[in-house]
Amino acid sequence: MRVLLIDDDSAFTALLAEYLVGDGFACEQASDPRAGLDRALTERFDAVILDVMMPELDGMELLRRLRRETALPVLMLTAKGDSIDRIVGLELGADDYIPKPVHPRELAARLRAVLRRQQPEAQGSVVREVAVGPLRLAPASRQSWRKDHELALTVSEFDLLLLLARRPGEVLTKDELFERALRRPREPYDRSVDVHVSNLRQKLAAAGGGVEIETARALGYRLRTGA
Repeated sequence: MRVLLIDDDSAFTALLAEYLVGDGFACEQASDPRAGLDRALTERFDAVILDVMMPELDGMELLRRLRRETALPVLMLTAKGDSIDRIVGLELGADDYIPKPVHPRELAARLRAVLRRQQPEAQGSVVREVAVGPLRLAPASRQSWRKDHELALTVSEFDLLLLLARRPGEVLTKDELFERALRRPREPYDRSVDVHVSNLRQKLAAAGGGVEIETARALGYRLRTGA
């Protein structure tokens, strides 16, 4: 798996890269955010690890530009661990966020979790298409459509929508969505699922509606079809 690390702190990035290489990843580094964006868009990478606080072009703007053209998995590093930074990053399409300082082992584990979710489902698992009203999802190719309109979803958005679509009308708790879709335990005050669901609602509405994600107060979410 080839990973691009974009962070102006070259010493910190070198340490992370050294650990990830030792853990089986192929790592490239970019200390200049503009050069990093260009590489992410023109070269083949399996994921990007992106710092928020960088000069000239910060991580949020870089992610915004990246999401205009690709659904490449992105993990954000937030130096201050600011919850606002985390929410904004998720709203812009980040698949996960990790506050600094980060233990390289945790970073590797979160990276593997995102990359596993991007892979086609294992042989013998349920890989047939899932259809709910005008919504259709193909787990094998990780594509989704609202009628004939293809939805541009991130890794996390696709996994959440697929899980909800496989059990339409049923309330799935936030704990279950964290464990089965994001593949990590829910932590106190973690709004990742809420933000991903908000993004999904916007994309479904923009594609024509007919299917919506309802909130089950204090419990979780369920998928329903409209008229």
